[in-house]
Amino acid sequence: MKETRYFYVPDAASQTELPSDEAMHALRVLRLKADDEILLMDGKGAYHRARITIAATHHCYYEILETMPQQRQWKRHIHLAIAPTKMLDRIEWMLEKATEVGFDEVSFVNCKFSERRVLKSVRLDKIVVAAMKQSHKAWKPIINELVPFKRFIEEPRQGRKFIAHCYEEIPRTYLFDHLCKEVAEEPVTILIGPEGDFSIDEVKMAIDAGYESVDLGQSRLRTETAGLAAVMMAQLSERATR
Repeated sequence: MKETRYFYVPDAASQTELPSDEAMHALRVLRLKADDEILLMDGKGAYHRARITIAATHHCYYEILETMPQQRQWKRHIHLAIAPTKMLDRIEWMLEKATEVGFDEVSFVNCKFSERRVLKSVRLDKIVVAAMKQSHKAWKPIINELVPFKRFIEEPRQGRKFIAHCYEEIPRTYLFDHLCKEVAEEPVTILIGPEGDFSIDEVKMAIDAGYESVDLGQSRLRTETAGLAAVMMAQLSERATR
């Protein structure tokens, strides 16, 4: 049995050609030829079984043989909002693993104690696409640009909103317990701060904006570990409520 080859093609059903980077991988790395079958992922919830019609030097054309809508493995919209780390490879690692686990959207927030205030999303997008293909996810997470903390919390959002922090003087409850009590379909937004945590004024500002004060357990976690833990809790809590 031949190994299935996955390719990410936005709007695959209305296209006839692989994007240039995917075509290069198909032709130069995998050495696929005309009549070979491939599986396209549109990032919006469907696989498309396709056949290569033309394998040229720099172009790879296809025709769709079958469209296969997929059932998402989780019900709620999981939105992670996180302050990017100084070393970008740590956020890249987190995005890769969170995509494998499954989530819907990530936003980057510029906080008072943030160590990185510039972020290029092109490379992050490529990492998410690679993780999506590797883990066979039919949905591609949305990657939002870096925005100031105040602007983010003031934007209206559906569902429950949480801010995870380490200030003992501000009452907190365990995020997982919160999520287990919620309807599995209700969207959640979870805020994770930088290595130095949010400022206490930012936490109070978020609470005033409707965010609920939570912790991620007794262990003190690095930013990228906290982000992944939050996604895992959002996923596992759905199973706990079934």
